[in-house]
Amino acid sequence: MQLPRTPSFRLDGRRALVPGGTRGLGLGCAVALAEAGAEVTVCARSGDQVEAAVAAMRDAGLEAEGGVLDVSDLDAVDAFLAARAPFEVLCNSAGIARHGPASEARPEDFDAVVGVNLRAAYFLAQKVAAGMTGGGSIVQISSQMGHVGGIDRSVYCATKHGVEGMTKAMAIEWGPRSIRVNTVCPTFVRTPLTQPTFDDPERRAWIEEKIKLPRVGEVEDVMGAVVFLASDAAALVTGTSILVDGGWTAG
Repeated sequence: MQLPRTPSFRLDGRRALVPGGTRGLGLGCAVALAEAGAEVTVCARSGDQVEAAVAAMRDAGLEAEGGVLDVSDLDAVDAFLAARAPFEVLCNSAGIARHGPASEARPEDFDAVVGVNLRAAYFLAQKVAAGMTGGGSIVQISSQMGHVGGIDRSVYCATKHGVEGMTKAMAIEWGPRSIRVNTVCPTFVRTPLTQPTFDDPERRAWIEEKIKLPRVGEVEDVMGAVVFLASDAAALVTGTSILVDGGWTAG
């Protein structure tokens, strides 16, 4: 009897681009892909943060390089990609948030969040996919807030729901080219950026009530999902999301 073989989770020889990969969830994604064997390029707006992330990854024996890039500047994205070999994996963790009541949202805040979370994510995927002549995997770091609503998060939710919709449409269009497009949707994950939320007793109680498992999210909880979607283990997975939410959206 010939037994089936588990597809590989390895990414050896594949080039991976991780915008927003210098801290928090993005750094976790970059490390996870590099540990799986990918040649990772980290980019962000801060050159100092890029240098620090790349140095730390190299010190750990991982293959990494970096570059300064504002993903909302589409001309800069074109120049950045033109100067490099095509990527087989895109893990887009770049994103911003300006939380507040829906009744108080300002147009400038709306435009800023949409500009990075939705517009930049859309065109970054479009431009990287153009170089995926042999197929590839696009992973957008979305949010559980792309599937539900949240307090003071109307603009953020709007962008993440948009990311979920565009991911499905892109997966349909690019599937014949063997390009898979998916999202990873974390719950509240403990990072320096989210620490003020966890420090608010009322918000922390809301989070702990919604998460069904007895703890909040950590960066490491997202890393395996990203490697899975980037690898051959997810060869038939496209147009969908992996909810790393501790059961938040289960009900």
